[in-house]
Amino acid sequence: MSEIARLPGLVTVHEDAADLVEAVAGWLLDIEFAAITATGEFRIALTGGSTPQPLYRALAAAPWRDRARWGRWNVFFGDERACPPDDPRSNYRLAAGTLLDLVPVPAERVHRMRADLADLDAAASEYSTLLAATCPASGPAAVPRLDCILLGLGENGHTASLFPGTPALRVGDRWATRGLADYEPHDRITLTYPVLNAAAHVAFLVTGATKTEALLGVIRGTVPAAGVRPVDGELRWFLDAAAAGSI
Repeated sequence: MSEIARLPGLVTVHEDAADLVEAVAGWLLDIEFAAITATGEFRIALTGGSTPQPLYRALAAAPWRDRARWGRWNVFFGDERACPPDDPRSNYRLAAGTLLDLVPVPAERVHRMRADLADLDAAASEYSTLLAATCPASGPAAVPRLDCILLGLGENGHTASLFPGTPALRVGDRWATRGLADYEPHDRITLTYPVLNAAAHVAFLVTGATKTEALLGVIRGTVPAAGVRPVDGELRWFLDAAAAGSI
């Protein structure tokens, strides 16, 4: 059996990054339509890094821009780096420059993590409270349920800012917590496993041949990304041919 087939969830392999973007955009707006039809809202957590930038640019342009009902989006973030929101390393700045500033999402519906605060524990607690107040509750623990969470995969198998061997991996009673990266800026805020696993739809976007060990770590259950297993939701892996061919 192919190693790819052993990834949890539904895996699709796309010829190149451009084909992957088109597939993700179509899937995303299908689930957006379903969520808004059902509840009037679409609650999504965006991911940072270089991989989602082509997706964000595509969503901000025709034809996808014209399909989305931006006024019903509530935008959250999977993690944030401890830097000002105008810092080039900020996930918020990345999303704003490639998507959010280019589409009519109301400003009050964009919820950035205030990782520029001096007290990151307080900022994480604030975000936990925001999620609980904005999202429907799921399960006995009343975990906030997002409609969609986009995730990347680091070469060491981290996702969001859940890094190997860090305390954030053990947090089960809060919805956001401090993260600790193995590269600068080290200090972070991240969503926790309970929120990732309570989502209705979770998608990993993985491109390039450098993710071999990370993907194998997911299959073997040895890296943080392997802990993402939605309890009552869909898990998708969108891979380009280079990433898929690497394993």
